[in-house]
Amino acid sequence: MDDSNERPSSPTVIATERLTRIFGQTVAVNELSISIHAGEVFGFLGHNGAGKTTTVRLLNGVIAPTAGSARVFGLDPTTHGHRIRARTGVLTETPALDPRLTARQTLHYFAEIYGVPKSERRRRIEELLEFFELSSRGDHKVGSFSKGMRQRLALARTLIHDPELIFLDEPTSGLDPAATREVHQMIERLKQRGRTVFLCTHNLIEAERLCNRIAVMAQGRLLAIGDIHQLSSRLDRGHRVSVEVDAADLSRAVQLFARTPPVVHAEAAPNRLAGRNGGAFIMLYGVSRRDVPRIIEAALHDGLRLYRVQPEEPSLEDVYFALQEL
Repeated sequence: MDDSNERPSSPTVIATERLTRIFGQTVAVNELSISIHAGEVFGFLGHNGAGKTTTVRLLNGVIAPTAGSARVFGLDPTTHGHRIRARTGVLTETPALDPRLTARQTLHYFAEIYGVPKSERRRRIEELLEFFELSSRGDHKVGSFSKGMRQRLALARTLIHDPELIFLDEPTSGLDPAATREVHQMIERLKQRGRTVFLCTHNLIEAERLCNRIAVMAQGRLLAIGDIHQLSSRLDRGHRVSVEVDAADLSRAVQLFARTPPVVHAEAAPNRLAGRNGGAFIMLYGVSRRDVPRIIEAALHDGLRLYRVQPEEPSLEDVYFALQEL
């Protein structure tokens, strides 16, 4: 599939060409071709079984592909996995943390594993504790931490060797809304610091909020790639416009808009909260921002009282489920 939303001004960090991995009779990753650029948060979106975790393992040289190729920092993960892993950080879906260790001890342990120079360990540990707002709990045992704090510590552990590329595999899985928000804020801060993040998720809100571009996966296949506007443009479907009219004109307005080109369908939207002016909402389907003047003209010509006209671009949820049906 053509990756048309490239950022040529940024170096390519990851490039795959028809990357494939088969386990027995199961095609976990099916001819995946993507490129990811330095400094972007790239969303890898799909249900469980879409091939997200397998792709992360392939890109880090943990497993070898059945066919196709990959390059990370220009290196082949199959032959240079150890060099790639020295420059990447990977947060798995269920990161293991020893509850008997303190936060500082945890980071010190992983600093040793990753070969962080002794002269830099203390400074880097303190910087990460501060960055992830754990300084005051640095000498507390991990067993006493909330889920959100544990996930922040796991993210800090992932960054202990100052990786250039960070893989986050379902980083908010199993977290409550407060803890999820904390993790999102941490990813936003990584984004602001120019890190390259490969975010595997099935959380549509998470992907739409955090990612520069998104790849939509299903059963190992790449369905589409791009930002939310580019993804929605692939659907060849009209967008929506919400119109608030006087409640007394609701029935007449629905009939008028239903026969106003290019409206495909018009219906009352009783679940929408209107203002205090006695208004009521109508949803118009098959139209977009450029059709708003025609809608307003038709309404005014018919004597309707308009209070609000709001184009609504498709959400990532709309796009995601439409792509799954293609």
